[in-house]
Amino acid sequence: MINRRHLFLSVAASTASTALQAKPCEPEANSPNAAEQQVRSSKPSEGSIEKTESSSKQTDEPPDRIDTNVSLFQWPFRKLPLDEAQKLKLRLNSLGFKQAWAGSFEGIFQRDLRSVNDRLAAICAKDDFYQPFGSVNLNALDWKNDLLRCLTDHQMPGIRLHPNYHGYDLDRDEVNELLEITSKHHSIVQIASAVEDTRTQNQQFSVPDTDLTPLIRKISDHPTAQVQILNYRPRGNIAQKLVSMRQLHFDTARLDGTDGIATWIKQTSPDRILYGSHAPFLIPEATLIRMRESQLAPETQQKLFYSNADNLAAAGRNAS
Repeated sequence: MINRRHLFLSVAASTASTALQAKPCEPEANSPNAAEQQVRSSKPSEGSIEKTESSSKQTDEPPDRIDTNVSLFQWPFRKLPLDEAQKLKLRLNSLGFKQAWAGSFEGIFQRDLRSVNDRLAAICAKDDFYQPFGSVNLNALDWKNDLLRCLTDHQMPGIRLHPNYHGYDLDRDEVNELLEITSKHHSIVQIASAVEDTRTQNQQFSVPDTDLTPLIRKISDHPTAQVQILNYRPRGNIAQKLVSMRQLHFDTARLDGTDGIATWIKQTSPDRILYGSHAPFLIPEATLIRMRESQLAPETQQKLFYSNADNLAAAGRNAS
């Protein structure tokens, strides 16, 4: 049986070693996240953990990784230790990630999405580690302008939707229009099923998870659409219906439990799940530890960490 505490310490040792070399800024000492404190304060025993980490990298971990689910800028309800782009990059680099697909917390709450997406594009243009995924609100009158600006002016690989926060259902006609446009541009559509667990939300700002049921009918009308569901936690009959839609891909951020990732792979396919951490809202190490606990075959790890994301993005690049 895998020792969960050992995994925390192993990840901490790897992070600390790279951090000493790169000299990044440390997260704030008063971080509200207890797990973050555990990772930062753990002191591994000499020799054994470093040897385990080195051996793991040589045998069953791919050399490059892509995180398909991070967000830049600030979350308004609490301070996140890694909510600065450079800090987040350094942490992800220390864990072996060479690229991150980045949305924006600002795109969830602000009305002027043109400015939001311009800022996202500007910060990602400074460093190709981040690939920008602009925000589109289908409740906005000028949503098509926002969409086309992301895809054409900024040449973003895709866009990110937050239907629950923006207050619309996925059964509306605009979803068909958006999928038609993004399909023509061979762009990826990320749909966030959730951002924060409903149990920990601010009581004055309670937002339910996105109802994905209408998406099943919508996506069936767009066989070439490239859609990824973020932060999805499989529940009930809807999960199997989503699985039946071969165009849909998922991430790993909310696949809970030591066997959550492995179980979801069996229900879907190792080709349809992309690694996503939901950092910095969640600490980057959390999903990485669940990956190790799942004891996936090396070729399956390679698909989740890198190949699936690269193939999804390449479909758009090659068709352009």
